[in-house]
Amino acid sequence: MPAPSLARRMACFVYESMLLFGVSLVPGVLGALFFAQTGQQHPLQGETALRLFAWVLYGMYFVWFWSARGQTLAMQTWHIRIVSTTGEPLTQPRALARYVACCGAWFAPATITAAALHLQPWPSLGLTAAWIAAYALLALAEPGRQFWHDRLCGTRLVDTRRNAEPGWLTPRPR
Repeated sequence: MPAPSLARRMACFVYESMLLFGVSLVPGVLGALFFAQTGQQHPLQGETALRLFAWVLYGMYFVWFWSARGQTLAMQTWHIRIVSTTGEPLTQPRALARYVACCGAWFAPATITAAALHLQPWPSLGLTAAWIAAYALLALAEPGRQFWHDRLCGTRLVDTRRNAEPGWLTPRPR
C-alpha cells in the first residue's frame, strides 16, 4: 500500500489535534479526572503534574487505537493506517515507543528551545508551529516519505483508500 501524501498526513495531524484539544476543553474533564486521582484542591498547585497526566491519558488513547485498530479516529477519517514495516499490526510496546518518539520528534525540540529562551506563550507557539512544519517537510527526504520517528520505531503510515493514486507530495512508485 502506498504512503499517504504529506498533505493528507498533516490534515490528519491537525484533525487529531482538534479532537484532543476538544476533549481537553470539555468542562473539567482532564482537571476533574486529575483532581479525583490526586486529591489536589487548587488547579495551579500541580500544573506540571496535570500536563503529565494529560500526556499519559493521550498516550493511552494513541497506544490503544494504534495497537487495537491501527487507526485513531482522525486516521479513519483520512484513510490512513499505521502498520509495522512488515505490514503487521502494531504491538502495544511498539505503539508506546511510537507515541514517545512522536512526542519527542514533534514537540520536544521547540518546547526545550522555548523554555531555554524564556519565550512568552505566543512566540513559543510560533516556534512550535515552525518546528512542526519543518519536521513534516523532513519526511520528503526519507525513502518512502515516512516520518523519522516511524523509521526509528519500525512503523509506517499507509493509504487505505482503494486505488490510491500518488498525489501531492506522495512518493512515486519506483
